[in-house]
Amino acid sequence: MKAVGYQQSLAITELNALLDIELPMPVATGHDILVKIAAISVNPVDTKIRKRAQPAAGEYKVLGWDAAGEVIAVGEQVERFAVGDRVYYAGALQRQGSNAEYQLVDERLVGKMPANLSFAEAAALPLTALTAWELLFDRLELATPSLKHPKPVLLVTGAAGGVGSVLVQLARQLTSVTIVATASRPETQAWVSQLGAHYVIDHSQPLMPQLQSLGIHEVSHVASLTHTDIHYAALVQALAPQGKLALIDDPAGGLDIMPLKQKSISLHWEFMFTRSLFNTADMHTQHQILTDLTRLIEQGQVKSTLQQDYGRINATNLRQAHTLLESGKAMGKIVLSGF
Repeated sequence: MKAVGYQQSLAITELNALLDIELPMPVATGHDILVKIAAISVNPVDTKIRKRAQPAAGEYKVLGWDAAGEVIAVGEQVERFAVGDRVYYAGALQRQGSNAEYQLVDERLVGKMPANLSFAEAAALPLTALTAWELLFDRLELATPSLKHPKPVLLVTGAAGGVGSVLVQLARQLTSVTIVATASRPETQAWVSQLGAHYVIDHSQPLMPQLQSLGIHEVSHVASLTHTDIHYAALVQALAPQGKLALIDDPAGGLDIMPLKQKSISLHWEFMFTRSLFNTADMHTQHQILTDLTRLIEQGQVKSTLQQDYGRINATNLRQAHTLLESGKAMGKIVLSGF
């Protein structure tokens, strides 16, 4: 089968950073389904793994943790899917990725894709939607009423990116929180406002004066999606006593948690691959999240965050997608379709 992979961890400017290759056809066993890939999207995790994970000598690493396609075979223990089902998923970090014609994925991580979306529109969603859902409800516990914060305010930094674009929609549709999103360019500010943010402020400027100009003197929850190290002091300042701070990025130099003590602020890290990486007892929760997401999309409450289509799945187009992601200027999601 055709695939795109690499043998050396290289800068994306190097031609060998991503290569068009041929690999053996996978075989479905156990809880695995075999999916014929129709579309994929690209995420920051792809660029991080490419730069950090060196495959064993003579082997190829295939990236990609967002896909939509059709089930063509199922393992003997599969209960949720049948041949012919159209599905979408993010998969597992420790397995070969979706930058290939065919991929094996555990059925417990998969959802049936929305009937009203194309493969490309569906492929834009799984990783970011799972991350956003787990951050909002597993980490920040925004579905649980709290006497500590009877009128919760959620600050979302970097809201125009892949995760932010779906997180804002989910928070608006599934909670009663006031959403303050940050974005620094006119087009990204318009985008997150369209997605449902109540207010939009500029994270390239001091945050507290902008919040105060809105009549907001503290926030109860923070979803820090990018550059947490840069915004950390301002986020701690903005958070109310007993507030919650959740992040998904990798702050340079780590974080000093001592500033959180006086306000009893709780710190939460969201990594959507935790369940599949450790084969947790609730791994099937990701199947349920994607099932619920499908219902929301089919009801018109959430829309795809696809913004750019880079054409066919090949090394040249994927190198361009990685380049844009590494620039930090991507809005929504980048998708590629077919071989």
